Amino acid sequence: MTLSSAAASSSAAALSSFARDTRFMSALDQARLVRDKKVSATELLDAAIERYELFNPHINAVNIIWLDHARQLAKVADAQPSDAQFHGVPTLFKDLGILYAGQRISNGNKATKAMNYVAQQTSELAARFVAAGLIPFGRTNSCEWGSLPVTEPEAWGATRNPHDLSRTCGGSSGGAGAAVAAGIVPLAHASDGGGSIRIPASCNGLVGLKPSRGRVSLAPLGDEAGLSVQLAVTHTVADTAALLDAVHGAGVGDGVVAPPPARPFLSEVGAPVERLRIGLLDHDPHGVRVDDECRDAARATATLLESLGHHVQESWPAAMDDASFPPRFGAMWATGQALSRDSLSALLGRPTTQNDIEAVNWVQAEYAAKSSAVDYAKSVAAAAMFRRALAQWWHEGFDLLLTPTLARIPFPVGSFTNDSSDPMKPSRLAGEWVRFTAQFNMSGQPAISLPLGRTATGLPVGVQLVAAYGRDDVLLRVAAQLEAAAPWKSFTPTALG
Repeated sequence: MTLSSAAASSSAAALSSFARDTRFMSALDQARLVRDKKVSATELLDAAIERYELFNPHINAVNIIWLDHARQLAKVADAQPSDAQFHGVPTLFKDLGILYAGQRISNGNKATKAMNYVAQQTSELAARFVAAGLIPFGRTNSCEWGSLPVTEPEAWGATRNPHDLSRTCGGSSGGAGAAVAAGIVPLAHASDGGGSIRIPASCNGLVGLKPSRGRVSLAPLGDEAGLSVQLAVTHTVADTAALLDAVHGAGVGDGVVAPPPARPFLSEVGAPVERLRIGLLDHDPHGVRVDDECRDAARATATLLESLGHHVQESWPAAMDDASFPPRFGAMWATGQALSRDSLSALLGRPTTQNDIEAVNWVQAEYAAKSSAVDYAKSVAAAAMFRRALAQWWHEGFDLLLTPTLARIPFPVGSFTNDSSDPMKPSRLAGEWVRFTAQFNMSGQPAISLPLGRTATGLPVGVQLVAAYGRDDVLLRVAAQLEAAAPWKSFTPTALG
């Protein structure tokens, strides 16, 4: 049930003083309190659960919980002090693609939800989250199989933006974005196959880093050579950098491994930044509408970067003008939906029907199933050529590309609802909105969304910075410089109080 903004705002006053004081505290600061024995992991977890119970009915960010298990983890953390970077800090896993043995996962799918599927193994990344001291107590809502840039699955219902309950929180990691923006947890796991970390970061006023391909292991089931990568959404660049330090590196059998950093990623926060050459793209090269607020945020960031000593000019990779990119990406994306459908059939022990899957994903799976292996091979070959053409711009001397994260401000909830008479409508609308992110899933380059813009009504507007492959360090160094120059810490949602 979604309540009014007024009701949500008044309910925020019901928080205990400790839950209120730690609501927007960074993960690193929370861990410091535990290490200094000023609070316990159990107290931090109880505060997060209190915020979950108060705010989640308004935003529907968290859809699966395992509170008894989490309390046991917190009890162990309190009994066994640790120097782990995030020791005792509560967090949430996305309900997509990251397994946690003994706990439910639905991947946003109604048939998987109905069977109460419980994971039998733990993903490498989930294990690294826990080894870093983080205490997961549930999962965040995701659209079915991560296929759309909003979080409104038929299985679980829509997640709403804590800054405006009538607006989308983005997706597919929208539940993660809403949970962190609402202050339930300081960071939450997220994944990005076409923008799904950066999109909710933009919509919810957060930091969202898509790391370089092969920086974070997708073992045991994922393929690092594919479109998707995983990390988190956070409030601060330092939390993102420290988490990347904790979880990066190859897993067993990884096929792509990013080059190791020269020093810890957290060392980039506050480090001197050399004068960089930055290209600005503030419009869509194909003429698709870009909202003034999104364009203006990118331009304002360009001005800020110049004031910090960087050289900014209007320039971007010529490959981004390539009109053949969207159908290539779409073909590979549709193939992913076909594979997900086949996996669901294996899980259910019977052929999947249209009643098991949302219309938009069924149509894409059908399209891919009717394509030949040669068709797919052509798309993969074209993607490789696109990746090389895109990377050439950085090779020729640019350090970063600056763009709006999204072409439009957050849509009203319900804009992407499945329509059986026009099942591809959500995908077409997604194509109009997500103009600047998917290219870098294809290329594997690191990209980050930063909350540097606002609309007149207070909605967050993200700007994106993209670095050359493997240069996550440069991206984090400049992001921290921008955070220091234009702090966003005080920008918290008003819809929840």
